[in-house]
Amino acid sequence: MKGILLLNGDPYEGAIDDGGALVWCCDGAYEWARGRVRIDRTVGDFDSLGYLPDPPPEEVYPAEKNFTDGEIALFKMLAAGVDDIVVYGGGGGREDHFLGNLQLLYAACKRGARAKMITSRSVIFAARGRVELGGYVGKTFSVLPFGDCVHIMDSEGCKYPYPPAISLGECRGISNIVCGPSAALTIAEGDVALVIVNTAEV
Repeated sequence: MKGILLLNGDPYEGAIDDGGALVWCCDGAYEWARGRVRIDRTVGDFDSLGYLPDPPPEEVYPAEKNFTDGEIALFKMLAAGVDDIVVYGGGGGREDHFLGNLQLLYAACKRGARAKMITSRSVIFAARGRVELGGYVGKTFSVLPFGDCVHIMDSEGCKYPYPPAISLGECRGISNIVCGPSAALTIAEGDVALVIVNTAEV
């Protein structure tokens, strides 16, 4: 099942295809998303919004809580059977929230779901196993570890080869280029990589 998660970072400027997807909107994202994309569920404490959105939430959470609005929405989506998630509005804004939103991608990946964040400049996703990059020919991408180490067994269609391992605290995976439609990475099972594909000319 496909799902879209709208967050209260920098508003996404492009078109959002909500066809066949369940759309969850968190708190202040309602301000930039309403009228642009269908909203099926609203989630949060709504302290950023200052009023209750439409459709009204099933529950209004307290502002002081142990989970972010995005985290609550993600777990609700996974519990509802959503296993292919696209996040919009997750970039920009407060840096701590952006880093937290990256953790949402990792949380989804660990639970067997596909999740990616689309911003106005990048596509960001957590991945394991074989990562297909052929749809991004000519684009710059970077591989960063989630966890202690990412073991890269093989890569093809990339401008630069990879070392067998990239550890946390290393930048060896920054700024590669997708050179062909068969570009892919094979990451050893059990290790998770964060892959960033820049959609701007960077």
